[in-house]
Amino acid sequence: MIRARVIVASNRAAAGVYADTSGPLLAAGLLELGCQVDEPVVVPDGEPVRAALQEALTDGIEVVLTSGGTGVTPTDRTPDVTRGLLDYEIPGIAEAIRAHSRERVPTSVLSRGLAGVAGRMLVVNLPGSTGGARDGLAVLGPILAHTVDQLRGGDH
Repeated sequence: MIRARVIVASNRAAAGVYADTSGPLLAAGLLELGCQVDEPVVVPDGEPVRAALQEALTDGIEVVLTSGGTGVTPTDRTPDVTRGLLDYEIPGIAEAIRAHSRERVPTSVLSRGLAGVAGRMLVVNLPGSTGGARDGLAVLGPILAHTVDQLRGGDH
């Protein structure tokens, strides 16, 4: 079973201004893909995301989906803190997610989300919307098990 975690980067949700909706959707989607996943972790964007990613790495989590903080506003820092933890990027995943969304949501191309590997943990940054979460799951569904198998040292 794949050990997964959802980290929601939202200053307002972390402050209790509103309830996050993308995190539970991602957790449910990961469950449907056969992952073991707990409740989403909701933190403010920036350094708290880095800390949550580091904790996931320490905990032996194999897949982390982040939600939020991928745009171009001054407070959107998730890709920046993610990049600092990655050993290498997998640009095709992030490109595929943006391409999957582009026709329906033209502004999806503004997402700076990354995908890559820290240790043996796959990290994928997704937009904070429920639509972005659904699009991310649609792209990841067919490749997730194979990707984790490869990270575990599986043969092609």
